[in-house]
Amino acid sequence: LRLEESGGGLVQPGGSLKLACTASGVSLEYYSIGWFRQAPGRGRELISCFSDPTTYFPDSGSRRFTTSINKAWNTVYLQMNDLNPEDTATYYCAARQGSGNICTLTGMDYWGKGTLVTVYS
Repeated sequence: LRLEESGGGLVQPGGSLKLACTASGVSLEYYSIGWFRQAPGRGRELISCFSDPTTYFPDSGSRRFTTSINKAWNTVYLQMNDLNPEDTATYYCAARQGSGNICTLTGMDYWGKGTLVTVYS
């Protein structure tokens, strides 16, 4: 399984971005997909865990972010709204075989290389 993120870029505060995580090699239906981010100088943190059709958020998770899936394209999306400079980070998707709220920093089986999101004013 190979994961590739796309959709990052520059956005002004209050704006939106939609990131994509496209998998090749195996169907995502057998995996839970985690979205993570790592801001400059900070550790990587979990944003959400998507196990079709449910999205799980950590206690610190933002409800400004939602996830969805296009099964035909084997792609999971992260819709980010009302972005602010604190959302500036490299965003990663990762997959863990199985279903449910099972996404953890150390428990993922596969990682993408990340896509950079910069929120500037």
